[in-house]
Amino acid sequence: MGRPATVAPDNTPLPERELLARVFRTLGEARRLSIIELIIEHGELSQSELFQRLNIPQSRASEHLHCLVWCGFLTVERRGRRLIYRVADERAQEFLRLARTFLSENEAAITTCRAL
Repeated sequence: MGRPATVAPDNTPLPERELLARVFRTLGEARRLSIIELIIEHGELSQSELFQRLNIPQSRASEHLHCLVWCGFLTVERRGRRLIYRVADERAQEFLRLARTFLSENEAAITTCRAL
């Protein structure tokens, strides 16, 4: 049967609140967050460099990369046989900085929240 596709062809408009929740869910997966942090740290990384650093199956890493590109967090450029990933929008770095500031002020509550 397999896993469902990362991208669905449905173009049904969604309420803004649902779209915002999807932005947070995009970064709410630890591996996707790791990918963005690695690329911010290095400026750009090839697909193979990311696979080596992530220590997860290639198929899973590819799925996360596809999601991040599709949702506008990353860009991908083909250089010969290599795929190079970069942060698509510098606001992603600011987004993470703001999240870390929020976390530093709310870490105990977030740590103990059982609804997450």
